[in-house]
Amino acid sequence: MTSSAEDKPSELTLYQLNPGGPSVVALGGGHGLAASLQAARSYASQLAGVVSVGDDGGSSGRLRAEFGVAAPGDVRRCISALAGDNLLAESLEYRFTDGPLTGHPIGNLLLTGMAISSGDFQVAIDELCRLTEVDGAIYPATTVPVRLLADSDEGTISGQVTIERAGGIRNLRFEPPNPPVSAQAIAAVKEADQVIIGPGSLYTSVLATAVVPGLRAALRDTSAQRVFVANVANEKALARGFGLAEHLGALKDHGVPVDVVLAHDGGEKADLGSIPLVRANLAAEDGWGHNYERLGNALSTIWVDW
Repeated sequence: MTSSAEDKPSELTLYQLNPGGPSVVALGGGHGLAASLQAARSYASQLAGVVSVGDDGGSSGRLRAEFGVAAPGDVRRCISALAGDNLLAESLEYRFTDGPLTGHPIGNLLLTGMAISSGDFQVAIDELCRLTEVDGAIYPATTVPVRLLADSDEGTISGQVTIERAGGIRNLRFEPPNPPVSAQAIAAVKEADQVIIGPGSLYTSVLATAVVPGLRAALRDTSAQRVFVANVANEKALARGFGLAEHLGALKDHGVPVDVVLAHDGGEKADLGSIPLVRANLAAEDGWGHNYERLGNALSTIWVDW
């Protein structure tokens, strides 16, 4: 499904969260991007999320296969993260447990239905953001559905689920190879004061957004402070010999610029060369994810000290 979103401005970017704060854009997908958006909500004057739509598993994969739409799941999570206090917002994460809709969250079905009805995924996102009183703007990383491709120890592989489970991943790319990006998303990155990259799964969330050619070019052109937020828990990656330095190396290999790295205090030691490494207590009570307040305080401090 194509989109005409680049032809019309989004009023969502006009929301003022904290006057005097920086304009912040967060890139990625899944729970990691939702965490960054909730954290930035505490200090940003303007806020936007640019979301991967390459997921092909679970509810998103089923909806993609049946209706040919962009993956709605990560977009739904971001809308939920920034939504106001109302019944529709609270219902987005409700997941059916019986019948033919088993496994589908209400938010995924709403985004899919609205995208089909309007013929434009961005219009569907904007309208659901309006109805749920979202503070900020949400943009898909591409205006068309994409499939992730990569080279691996097993050869060339495709699909988010397959790549997530494979080893020796390199040369992440897309099919189609140069998918279109909305003008709003590119402008948001170029005009931002701070761009947050991550946290999240390196290849299937973080790079799946940052390596989109149009967004990668915007990341290179922007004068914004570009902050890579490392995962709190990294056992799966470490088991593959992939620590913080290797994460940063993968970003560099894919042409994604980073000005400063923010990592949880007490993580593995890492030599990042000339790139500053800031550590802070960022962990949530479960020890896996980020505490939004702590992450927001750390990101705000990095911005003020820049």
